[in-house]
Amino acid sequence: MAANTTPIFLKAVNEQWISGVVTANTSFDMSTGTSYLIFTADATNGSKIEDVYINHQGTNIASVVRFFVNNGSSTGTPANQVLVHEETVAANTASQVAASVPVVWRAGLVLKPGFKLYCTTGTTVASGYHVAAVGGDF
Repeated sequence: MAANTTPIFLKAVNEQWISGVVTANTSFDMSTGTSYLIFTADATNGSKIEDVYINHQGTNIASVVRFFVNNGSSTGTPANQVLVHEETVAANTASQVAASVPVVWRAGLVLKPGFKLYCTTGTTVASGYHVAAVGGDF
């Protein structure tokens, strides 16, 4: 089988995000509990997520944010998604004189057309997280 020797580049920037990631979901297959849709890939050619940013929206306890790739179908079926990454998020106290420390995942994640990136948090946090995915469409 011949390999593709033609380089492919992103044709359009695609940035998507969600605020208010608050409620815990302790499942490791995302088929139950609260999940948050962050990014939906271009329906025709797919997309690439270069980086994902997690920022505190105020004072929060420590937690973990889990990321799942879903095939565009129901999240109620475990076979429709896979856990692809986890990030530990340190506790944070909101301040007007000191910045919160963001978490950056250098994802480099390529998604097929219509596939989706979701996240969950391991513990319920008071103020929530803002999660943004930055990339582009093919």
